[in-house]
Amino acid sequence: MAIQLNDERRADILARLRPFYAETFDETLSEYQAERLLDYFMGALGPPVYNQAIQDARKFLLEKLEDLDTEFVITEESLMNDQGGPA
Repeated sequence: MAIQLNDERRADILARLRPFYAETFDETLSEYQAERLLDYFMGALGPPVYNQAIQDARKFLLEKLEDLDTEFVITEESLMNDQGGPA
């Protein structure tokens, strides 16, 4: 699955990439060069960054689900004790 940027986000990144490159490397990038550089980094970095974000989100959600188990699950024993039933 190729990661695609919408036109607005792509334009925003390109608008920031050219000045950054010029300031950092004292060289200017043409619009074509900036687009090729962005395409390269999207291809090289996009999938691993996306996969890491998915793994992080999955871990976060699993931890929250585990919290639900410990926070909200009522055991039958505690329910019986609260209602005055046999312990």
